[in-house]
Amino acid sequence: MKVLKFGGSSVANSENIKKVLAIIENASKEDKVAIIVSAFGKTTDQLLSASHKALEDITLSKEILETIKELHFNVIDALITQNKEEVLKEVHILFNRLESIYEGVFLLQELSDKTLAKVSSFGERLSSFIIANAAKETLDATHGESSDLIFTNDNYLNAQVNFKITNKNIIDFFDKNKHQITVLGGFISSNNIEITTLGRGGSDFSAAIYAAALQVDELQIWTDVSGMFTANPRVVKQAFPINEISYEEAMELSHFGAKVLYPPTIQPALRQEIPIRIKNTFDPESLGTLICKNPKNSNGVKGISHIEDISLITLEGGGMIGIPGFSKRLFETLSQQFINVVFITQASSEHSICVGVYENDAQKAKELLDETFSIEIDRKRIKPISIEKELAIIAVVGESMKNHQGLSGQMFSALGRNNVNVRAIAQGSSEKNISAVINKKDAKKALNTLHEQFFEERIKQLNLFVTGVGNVGERFLAQLQQQKKFLKENLKLNIRVIGIANSRKMFFDNNGINLKNWKESLENGEPTTLESFYKKVKKCNHRNSVFIDNTANQRVSEVYEQYLRESISVVTCNKIACASNFENYKTLKEVSRKYNASFLFETNVGAGLPIIDTLKNLINSGDRVHKIQAVLSGSLNFVFNNYNEQATFHDVVAQAQKEGFTEPDPKIDLSGVDVARKILILARESGYKLELEDIENNSFLPKETLATENNTEFYTSLTKHENHFQNLYKKADDKACRLKYVAEFANGKANVGLQHIASDHPFYNLDGSDNIVLFFTERYPENPLIIKGAGAGADVTASGIFADVIRIANK
Repeated sequence: MKVLKFGGSSVANSENIKKVLAIIENASKEDKVAIIVSAFGKTTDQLLSASHKALEDITLSKEILETIKELHFNVIDALITQNKEEVLKEVHILFNRLESIYEGVFLLQELSDKTLAKVSSFGERLSSFIIANAAKETLDATHGESSDLIFTNDNYLNAQVNFKITNKNIIDFFDKNKHQITVLGGFISSNNIEITTLGRGGSDFSAAIYAAALQVDELQIWTDVSGMFTANPRVVKQAFPINEISYEEAMELSHFGAKVLYPPTIQPALRQEIPIRIKNTFDPESLGTLICKNPKNSNGVKGISHIEDISLITLEGGGMIGIPGFSKRLFETLSQQFINVVFITQASSEHSICVGVYENDAQKAKELLDETFSIEIDRKRIKPISIEKELAIIAVVGESMKNHQGLSGQMFSALGRNNVNVRAIAQGSSEKNISAVINKKDAKKALNTLHEQFFEERIKQLNLFVTGVGNVGERFLAQLQQQKKFLKENLKLNIRVIGIANSRKMFFDNNGINLKNWKESLENGEPTTLESFYKKVKKCNHRNSVFIDNTANQRVSEVYEQYLRESISVVTCNKIACASNFENYKTLKEVSRKYNASFLFETNVGAGLPIIDTLKNLINSGDRVHKIQAVLSGSLNFVFNNYNEQATFHDVVAQAQKEGFTEPDPKIDLSGVDVARKILILARESGYKLELEDIENNSFLPKETLATENNTEFYTSLTKHENHFQNLYKKADDKACRLKYVAEFANGKANVGLQHIASDHPFYNLDGSDNIVLFFTERYPENPLIIKGAGAGADVTASGIFADVIRIANK
């Protein structure tokens, strides 16, 4: 025999009940079944609401009652044909009784627990009667009254069951009952005179009571989810059903917020070791979750759950050390006022005790404890009771965790990497549960972080926030879209763009922006500022977050520290931050280390070339840089490779800008400022303290050109001074040399400027917009380490940004 229980969502309307009847028919082919049903949908809530309305206005109460009637009569019309008149007659009688009770409440202005129990019982009395008669249409079914079978004490709203009498009643009833299917209402019981109810989770409790009394083969709880999940699927999209789980694990997960089961309700089945299967009414073919004594799968962590709206109450002070009785008085005080403690931790020093309570009990608990310990507080032996609010408890659960070393280390390091601050920790010696108190705002991020750590080790998710969607930004997003499938299949990496912004608008999608139509989404986005974008990113509070700056904007570079302090990594092709004053550069590096957030800027030098990464590896492995020689401007290399007596300097520079080799303001490139910033960054990354002002910039531009204030003036000046540029070219050509804009660093000093490069020099054959860097180090003193390749252009810069994102993913 089996017991099947169907919750309110499973029987919310006639369409759902048809699905339930199909499940019942299938289950009853081989076994007798007892069917326990909840009230239709939200009927119980409506019944109780109408009760309270009856105290104020009977008209409001009757309006709610009419809504309840409409639902039930619609179900009858849709499902019952054979004995419809009899069913309608009985249902009308029940509704008339209910209406009389409401009128009595209104007249007497009294709403006792006994009356509330009687009123709330009508939901299951009606649903079980109607479903039983609907089943009779095609199946061998009957209806049973739970109030005749489950015997309790006089606690009307949370009755305690007398199992000795109840078990005998159930066994006797089913011994006489020869029908294949018996439909009974959950939640309802009686004290042999009046109706009582079994409290929260009462229908599950009823099902467990029947299952234990009849010692059935399996108890099935049918709901609207496909079992117990590894985490709340509404919060963690990657959560999946657990195939098998032990009773203890199920109890732990349920206690910490998993809504599928209410722990006390399954105790009768647990004592008899009856397997419990959680199934989905709307996906009956899904296996669901089997709760049993010895589950087959033995993964260390089975699930992650959490409770929100928690407050942490702390009792602390030197006067507690070595003095017995403090804990007893604390818990006794809370217990006497029915304040539930959901979390306990105490340091071995006995200096403090922390307890977690629900937020709506916190202030009352503080007042009670301040009074209890008033003498010790007055004498300064202990501090006044403190409360921390807006907290949540997150719990990692698994019966086999004790056999897997390092799980707690994985848990807390994963939380730390994502800037989730842990306020308190608790773990029992059984090691079935590791609980931590965190800020409520971090709960979603923590759940996703831990789920990724323990259940998604093969797929890591990165969440990107991209500002700047011009040349580089647009190509970066295109590369992401193109490589999405490859990254997932080959690198086990899921990269989502959550937010994008340009100088005018921003757009966010917490599930990931569709990169096929991001332009339309951004165009329809909301107005943006640097501050509003930052606040939005912070509010999203995603794990593995990365801020990407594809601009050349100084104001954007000034917000990096804010992101890093929130443990949000920063990837940038914007050179301004790393070339700003040394203290700012140093601060960004230190904050990055402190908050475990990557600060990567490979594209600051050489676009997509691995120059900075190679330099870091040299330094980290103990090498020391003595000299650097480099051509670091792809735009200047392009200009001087294409400039000759047949071309004008104006036209070549314009072509370089058109092909995306220059900054939006080409004067930054041609003035040497851009190259100076790059050699400064390389010097700093080599371990030297230098400022931009320390770099000697031998600019080849006329002073008048350097003084221009916009691109129009700049290009006009280039035309005006064409003879100057032709003279530069001719001097080099006369010596059979080429013009290259070279950056040099040696003996702690740096300079940049135009040089004549002879044909035997490595720089001579540097084509197009290529860059080249020569590192002379202790290990490479005479034959330098050379890095050479394309050093300018939106595509290669975007690929460099992409490479930094991959580095963060592999961290």
